[in-house]
Amino acid sequence: MRRSLAILTLAGGLAAGPALADDDCLVPMADWQPREAVAQLAAEQGWTVRRIKIDDGCYEIKGSDAAGRQIEVTVHPATLEVIEIDYEDGRGAPRGTGALRNDD
Repeated sequence: MRRSLAILTLAGGLAAGPALADDDCLVPMADWQPREAVAQLAAEQGWTVRRIKIDDGCYEIKGSDAAGRQIEVTVHPATLEVIEIDYEDGRGAPRGTGALRNDD
């Protein structure tokens, strides 16, 4: 009995662990904003868009910012919140802050 309980506890912990550390945007497609809204968000920020794609269930914008730096921006598909901005040089805004970071 104790052995069965220990195995079930371990299995349950392993199943829950990856879900908590998951960076995916888990949103039903019916709740997504259209791609045009993502393009509008980018235009409002002064970004030049090379590509908008879906990665791990989130929108991902590849392009450049107003200063010409290459960026990769992760956007929540339902709220259009900026989740993360990665610059080609490795700098980026912290996940979940929605902050637009200017390191100049």
